[in-house]
Amino acid sequence: MNIFEFITQDEIDALPDDPELAFIEFIHHAQKRLNQYTKTIDEEHEWHLIESAQHGFMNVTIAFAKNYKIKPFENIDVPRVDDRGASSLSYRQYQADLDHYMAQLLIGNSRKKKRDSVYIEPIVKDKIKSYINGLKIAIDNSEFSEEKRASLHEKLKKFERELEAQKLSIVAVTKLAFVILSAPGALWASYDVASKLTTNILQAVGEAKEVEDDKQQLPITETHTALIPPRRIVLDDEQDLPSDSDEIPF
Repeated sequence: MNIFEFITQDEIDALPDDPELAFIEFIHHAQKRLNQYTKTIDEEHEWHLIESAQHGFMNVTIAFAKNYKIKPFENIDVPRVDDRGASSLSYRQYQADLDHYMAQLLIGNSRKKKRDSVYIEPIVKDKIKSYINGLKIAIDNSEFSEEKRASLHEKLKKFERELEAQKLSIVAVTKLAFVILSAPGALWASYDVASKLTTNILQAVGEAKEVEDDKQQLPITETHTALIPPRRIVLDDEQDLPSDSDEIPF
């Protein structure tokens, strides 16, 4: 299997900018496609096709890790194809190492999302919705093109969907403020109104976050936990090396 059998170009283009988040999403696509493919194969008579697919999976995931500087997988050599099977690396061990690493990434990402989001009380949520309705009116009264007005309305709808989630992403709030405040002031019927409404949203969310942090007594910043490799991945032809040979940690 080649890279486009694991992930489409559109899916690649849509990956997050953050390397770790992109890696999580990439592995999700690649693992799903690998599982779908191998399920269609007769394991007893077509085992070589399964091994070839597993080799392809290792090949593209290592390539992705190298490009995005994902440790420890960026330090692994591309597995060789030889007569012993899919690769000189054990696929099962590789998958176990990958699962161990992905578990750390997912847990760390979940914790990060909690730090970078806030629960909005219903009364505050209603207040924010009133500010959004005010922005909708301001957009309708603006001198923006129809295309620009439609784009701004779509961004407000997206923010409203974010607002209905269990916790509101701080990034979503920041993105909305950037979009509104960066729009040319001369084209607003009243830029002051749009600016004030946006500031009110930022203030409401900021106050909610301050209250939440005080309740939980969370530190303002938290050191990012280093991801720990489960073990050094050993090549098959390294198995018989003496114990005092040089090791390259990944």
